[in-house]
Amino acid sequence: MSNAYISTVVKGSFGYLDPEYYRRQQLSVKSDVYSFGVVLCEVLCGRPAAVRMVERRQMSLAEWAKTCHRNGTLNEIIDPCLKGKVAGLCFNKFVEIAMSCMHDNGIERPSMADVVSELEFALKLQRSADDDMDFNIVENNICEDEVAFIKDKEGSGKSEQSCATDESIKLVSETIFSKINNPDGR
Repeated sequence: MSNAYISTVVKGSFGYLDPEYYRRQQLSVKSDVYSFGVVLCEVLCGRPAAVRMVERRQMSLAEWAKTCHRNGTLNEIIDPCLKGKVAGLCFNKFVEIAMSCMHDNGIERPSMADVVSELEFALKLQRSADDDMDFNIVENNICEDEVAFIKDKEGSGKSEQSCATDESIKLVSETIFSKINNPDGR
């Protein structure tokens, strides 16, 4: 069934449609994965799928996020409400999932079952960071935070990254993942 596709006249919202659909006029199960990746970007950036740019031009949030990710500037478009509230490893995993969902080639996208599994893993990373209180906070330069975390884990064993109180970390985690009805998964 994963190779099945439908040829039809599809109407959808700008920013969510699979780029393969534009090229081949065929939808597949991976078309939904692409759209879900766009939703993950909306969560990450706090912006709609179609972003108004200067001169009344619209740009796809997916394309903008992929370009920023490639250029190492994704931290510039992150929702300010997330900065300083998400563990670095959880954040990086979330970005990895979103980017993998939005591959231009549908064959390179994960299955939705894999996406769910990876999102559950990202949640575990956040919870682990909350429990350990030893996590990198998503701040100005995500790449530097990740390198510092890796060096720290290999080196001294003590993190010099910012930490918050048990109470504030638990509150942040509950706020970020508040819409998950069953956080333990299947």
